[in-house]
Amino acid sequence: MAPGRFWRCCQRCVGWVPVLFIAFVGAWSYYAYVVELCVFTLSGNGENGKAVVYLVAFHLFFVMFVWSYWMTIFTSPASPSKEFYLSKSEREHYEKETSQEQQQEILRRTARDLPIYTTSGSRTIRYCERCQLIKPDRAHHCSACDTCILKMDHHCPWVNNCVGFSNYKFFLLFLLYSLLYCLFVATTVLQYFIKFWTNELTDTHAKFHVLFLFFVSAMFFVSVLSLFSYHCWLVGKNKTTIESFRAPTFSYGPDRNGFSLGCSKNWRQVFGNEKKYWLLPIFSSLGDGCSFPARLVGVDPEQASVPNQNEYARSIGSNQPFPTKPLSESKNRLLDSDSQWTENGSEEGPVRSGTNNHVTVATEN
Repeated sequence: MAPGRFWRCCQRCVGWVPVLFIAFVGAWSYYAYVVELCVFTLSGNGENGKAVVYLVAFHLFFVMFVWSYWMTIFTSPASPSKEFYLSKSEREHYEKETSQEQQQEILRRTARDLPIYTTSGSRTIRYCERCQLIKPDRAHHCSACDTCILKMDHHCPWVNNCVGFSNYKFFLLFLLYSLLYCLFVATTVLQYFIKFWTNELTDTHAKFHVLFLFFVSAMFFVSVLSLFSYHCWLVGKNKTTIESFRAPTFSYGPDRNGFSLGCSKNWRQVFGNEKKYWLLPIFSSLGDGCSFPARLVGVDPEQASVPNQNEYARSIGSNQPFPTKPLSESKNRLLDSDSQWTENGSEEGPVRSGTNNHVTVATEN
């Protein structure tokens, strides 16, 4: 076996360690709560009715926690569709060119038919040399997965998977049900934790499990709460973790809120329009992951102030449909051959006469 493949295999095996740790903690918490607390402690003290209620509620939270965690782990991250890959002739032509300007010209010709609005910080086409494709908006290359991920948020070691367009909803539900699971366990165990601690109950073998069950659930609740709150804020702003640290660059410059269309529509992009699926680990996110509605396209920064941009984005965000297929070339204003475009950070020419400098949304009915 080649050293590279061996090292890659070791990385994949080590990547499952955090997942196995969570699985062990979850299995132990199930045993400690069901057997040690409900069966031995509650039933042993004649509290059979309370034990039944606790068991029903516990299994509800536990099933939803395991289900969402399973979906987050085993849902394959979505990758760009084949239209974003260079053809064989384009790839050969690209690799033969030694001039960066000529390489960018090849990429621009290909990207003209693609639904992209963002560029790199230097205003060049976002191209992945590793995957040999033009990156869709919000897509990034994950070094751990060794592929480009649509709407990549981050690579999470606790699920040994990339969190992106295909499983971001599952990840949020995993955090939510982890939070509720820990909260339920901690609150129901608290009174028996105090009784064991003050020796009001006999010192049985359940004491160790009940004491540690409270500490572990309380500790995980505090840690997960901060992470869940942060991702709720990201959903409300329609940002990914990557975009919160590095703003996407549009034709008018970097814009941290470039994809935000209002809290309500931002939420529906992740959870979908049908509320009955919001709390279930079933895929219901809107769009295809390759194209997203953009607040502002072709805006002159000197003519549009930020408050006006935000007000307009809110007004159009509530009634514009989410794109269900790639945009046509006529709507790809960023890559229009006569639109503003720069290769090295400077404008090549004026905007086409007759093109209105107004805000448009990247949507198609």
